[in-house]
Amino acid sequence: MATLIAIGYPHEYTAAAAADEATQLAKDLIIQPDAIAVVRRDAHGRFHTTTNHHAVLGGTSWGMFWGLLFGLVFFVPFFGMAVGAGLGALMGKVEKAGIDKQFQDQVREMIQPGTSALFLIVEKVTPDKAVAALSRFGGTVLKSSLSEQAEAELQAALHGESAKVPG
Repeated sequence: MATLIAIGYPHEYTAAAAADEATQLAKDLIIQPDAIAVVRRDAHGRFHTTTNHHAVLGGTSWGMFWGLLFGLVFFVPFFGMAVGAGLGALMGKVEKAGIDKQFQDQVREMIQPGTSALFLIVEKVTPDKAVAALSRFGGTVLKSSLSEQAEAELQAALHGESAKVPG
């Protein structure tokens, strides 16, 4: 089961430094991230996103996931994804996957102009070591778990396919 973790920071560039630390933690096998994303909101309110991810099973892309999530949370299409008639169905899949409206609202509230956030999709983590390493950055932690089945359904919905449930 994967876990979506969001950590908000009161400064625009802190999330990028925390992402570098998360990458190092992955190299040291302290966390096993499937995907890492940084959202920075500049003083003018514009969003800037950086991602580091690999394809997941079946050739689906975490980039599509980030695009959908950030599009829904911040009401902007991301990575060239068109937001159209399928938005309601995809939003339902996101909520079913455990990324509920409360989580979306908390993330939206957390990222104000001049702030940033680190997003991680994590399979495994050594909590004490990860917390110790990331605690120096401070921040506000939000978390939402994604079950394997919900993750597969969401990925399928992103690509307009029927869900292939892991068996």
